Amino acid sequence: MSALPGPGIEPVKGRTWHRAGPLDRIPQDEGLVLGTVPRTSVFNCDGEVLCIDDTCTHEDYSLAEGWVEGCVVECTLHLAKFNLKTGAPVSPPATRAVATHPVATVGGDVYVALPVSYLVKSDLMKENSDGLA
Repeated sequence: MSALPGPGIEPVKGRTWHRAGPLDRIPQDEGLVLGTVPRTSVFNCDGEVLCIDDTCTHEDYSLAEGWVEGCVVECTLHLAKFNLKTGAPVSPPATRAVATHPVATVGGDVYVALPVSYLVKSDLMKENSDGLA
């Protein structure tokens, strides 16, 4: 999608805005995987929607499957924790950050600005049954 999602939403250099789905489908303190390569996920954290790369940097495992508390997600495989706002690891065994991505909410829909190098399926909601639908 090349158009901006709505008024007041600025372009982000090297990124393209994509509609992820309706805001009301993202449960509080949970993550949902989006249909992208590499995998990304969106989280509803204290009323703020955040988007990160979904794979734990310690080992190849989905962070959307983890526990969320205080805008920190804990990987269920080895208990590494990441700050959802910055992507920074906050506890071992992870030592590298996960990438974060800008998010905008327009008219009840969530949009994410992903790098142009990411493969984005035509409809993030329909392509991934675990994602927003």
